[in-house]
Formats: sequence, structure tokens, C-alpha cells
Amino acid sequence: MNPGVPQCKNCWRWEHTTMLYCIQGSRCIKCNSPHKTENHHQYRWCCKTNEKTNPSHLKTKAGALCPPSFKCSNCCGNHQADSNLCPFWKHKFHHEWHIKKYAKIHKDRSNSTHSIVNNTTL
Repeated sequence: MNPGVPQCKNCWRWEHTTMLYCIQGSRCIKCNSPHKTENHHQYRWCCKTNEKTNPSHLKTKAGALCPPSFKCSNCCGNHQADSNLCPFWKHKFHHEWHIKKYAKIHKDRSNSTHSIVNNTTL
């Protein structure tokens, strides 16, 4: 029996559970912003009134679906972090795939951070 790769219900990343210490802090499952999912309508720009846009954007009514502004915290795709559209979800029984994928993501982020630092110091 393969129990699969755990997904944290706090930061929505794979490879650890919420019971373990999660250094990431709470993230929204919908937009990957630093707020709890239940507070999405309160904090997210897509749900707030914005009269400066053309046409103006009205506040999303309580209980109504949010405009499609999803951002997966794992693959940055246009879906929720627990969606079956996510490649991480599709590989939820392949622990080695997750390890390799996160290693690549961390390496890419590290390289992009180093290039930004190097470009600003020149």
C-alpha cells in the first residue's frame, strides 16, 4: 500500500504535513498569498472593489465565486494548490518525482536570485 506524498494544509506544499512544523506560514490555497483561505475575499485584490480600473471592478459578494485568479503554490499554474490539474497532484504517489521537482524549483529560484543580485551590483 502506498499512502502517497503528504500535502500541508497550511502552506499547501507537498512533502510534509500540517502536523510538522511549517516554516512557510499560512498561504491561501486559491492565490498563494500570505493569508488563510477563509480570508481570501477579505484580503485578495480580485475580490475587492477597485474603482480605478476601467471598467471598475466591484467587490465579490460573500459566498460568490472569486474571479479566476488562481495561482498554484507548487507549479504556479492557474488552479488551486490541491487541484487535480496540478502536475504535483498527478504525481502524488511518486515521492522521488516530488524530491527532484522541488530540488529543481529551489535551484531555479536560487539562480534567479543570484542573477538579480549580480545585476544590481554592477
